[in-house]
Amino acid sequence: MPAGRASDSQGRGERKVPPSRRPVRARRDSAQAKQGQRKPAGKPGAPKRRPARPRSSTGGAFQLSSTRRAAVLALLVCVMALSVAVPLRTYLSQRDELAAQETQRAELEVQVRQLEQRKQELSDPEQVEAEARARLGYVRPGETPYIVEVPQAPAPPPPRAPGDDGVPWYEEMWNSVLGKES
Repeated sequence: MPAGRASDSQGRGERKVPPSRRPVRARRDSAQAKQGQRKPAGKPGAPKRRPARPRSSTGGAFQLSSTRRAAVLALLVCVMALSVAVPLRTYLSQRDELAAQETQRAELEVQVRQLEQRKQELSDPEQVEAEARARLGYVRPGETPYIVEVPQAPAPPPPRAPGDDGVPWYEEMWNSVLGKES
């Protein structure tokens, strides 16, 4: 026979459980029996029934009610949303910054091409001389520079408004009260 097992008179194996490993109710029952208190006995030989335990409305995870489960689910969704929000915001801002950098790079490439073309133009000595004459007013030794100034016509005075006779507004108003026309 294996250790910890004993057989009764009918040949069925019954397991012996130390008192510390028994369920709380079994320990309570054995403690009451030692003190001489007995529970009312049912039919002799009938198995003892446990009193009906109230069942929760759910048999789900962790024995939570549906309201608590919904609250926990909402909390988890909020935590997940917050944990995704910061990296998503960073990603979007970096994407916008990258687009701005690409635009700036394209503009700079166009500017570099224009400056290289200008450099090619200024490598020609004739072009440099023409620029110096036009922009700086340089002349060669022995040449006489002439500066021609074109007289500009004076600007015409601005047109006057139809009711503007040079009379201040308060005189116009007083004249209108008196019935005079100016």
